[in-house]
Amino acid sequence: MNSETENMSDTGAAREALPAKLYLCATPIGNMGDITQRVLDVLARAEVIFCEDTRNSGAMLQRLGIKKRLESCHEHNEEAAARSVAELIRAGKPVAYVSDAGMPCISDPGERLVRVCIEDGVPFEVLPGASASLTAAIMSGLSTKRIFFCGFLPRERAERNELIAEIKRIKATTVIYESPYRVGATLNELCSLLGDRRAAVVREITKLFEETARGTLSSLAEKYSGADPKGECVIVVSGEAAEAEASGEGLDEILIRLMREGASVKDAAKQASLLTDVPRNEAYRRAMELKE
Repeated sequence: MNSETENMSDTGAAREALPAKLYLCATPIGNMGDITQRVLDVLARAEVIFCEDTRNSGAMLQRLGIKKRLESCHEHNEEAAARSVAELIRAGKPVAYVSDAGMPCISDPGERLVRVCIEDGVPFEVLPGASASLTAAIMSGLSTKRIFFCGFLPRERAERNELIAEIKRIKATTVIYESPYRVGATLNELCSLLGDRRAAVVREITKLFEETARGTLSSLAEKYSGADPKGECVIVVSGEAAEAEASGEGLDEILIRLMREGASVKDAAKQASLLTDVPRNEAYRRAMELKE
């Protein structure tokens, strides 16, 4: 970080104390130049900074020329950390919170902090900034009139299929976070269950090797079948009604595939019903027949 930014931080530290509240601060998702002046000011003046990972946030603060007490707040200790934050604020201390990158609470810890503030009547403020989901949606070139943020798909098969079936019924562009090691498999899975819609894979957003690959789910699945992409990845899938056609699988094919994958008759019928618009009781009857 240059001396101008360091000077701005020093100047902020010399101002009057911040009002006692929780400040949820967006941090850069790659390019450090994306940090806002408001966030710099709050981080420089907060009494303590809670963060998802003290190592990552410590390195970021070092680059910004800010020295502060750091406390951890991650998915495993968020409840206890939230109570500590509330106590500090009630004692008149301004507290900042940052996740590893981007907006807290968006597929990151922070949601419990907000709930405790609301439950306990503790003031909080959100400082907006970089967002991988919105940036990827725009870069995809797909419609941004309506956007469904999915986050990470569940790992458990039944929950995963159920969510993808829900996506099929939503006529909005869908944004999905995914590990680079599973991008190819997930694209294949989406193509099988949603049909071959237009899509994009956006990776390394705001970083040196930022890339957007656009095409269809099948073409992108083929692109990433041989080699995993590098870096953080976001999958964006069209939700236009004209592209929401079935993948060619009928009720029987979907039921057979789901049950072969280990789904129970009940779960297979529920998911197939969502994917085909066939009434659930009818799908269940057919699943029982196929099971026999």
